[in-house]
Amino acid sequence: MLVELLANPWWLWLTLGGLLLAAEMLGTSGYLLWSGIAAVLVALLVWLVPMPWEWQGISFAVLTVLAALWWHRWLQRRERRQPPSSLNQRGQQLIGRRLTLDSALVNGFGHVRIGDGNWRVQAAEDLPAGCNIVVVAVEGITLQVARRED
Repeated sequence: MLVELLANPWWLWLTLGGLLLAAEMLGTSGYLLWSGIAAVLVALLVWLVPMPWEWQGISFAVLTVLAALWWHRWLQRRERRQPPSSLNQRGQQLIGRRLTLDSALVNGFGHVRIGDGNWRVQAAEDLPAGCNIVVVAVEGITLQVARRED
């Protein structure tokens, strides 16, 4: 068996690539994916152009690094194109929401009911109950609101 692997080194690289890709499926979060792909590429390269073991190892290392760098660069570009997420940031999701005050704001502070929750609000001025407001910002757990004219 060892003699066959030495006679056809591309089998070794193909086997290594398959094992690395199979291990990746067990949940390594991408760590072995690029090494597995590099090993398969080295198998293809060695099958097309026979080369000594040293060059095979260097090719494997270079292809692994290049694949990982390419993936990192692709992820960065993808992340830049997506708008910032407000997932799990309930206050940020409320910016721009139009509300009506249930009770008057005293010294610029009060509370407003949104859905099944009660939120602390702050405005630059005291506002009467029933006043239409809009959420303009969030500071910690306090919604910054302004009078809405409509």
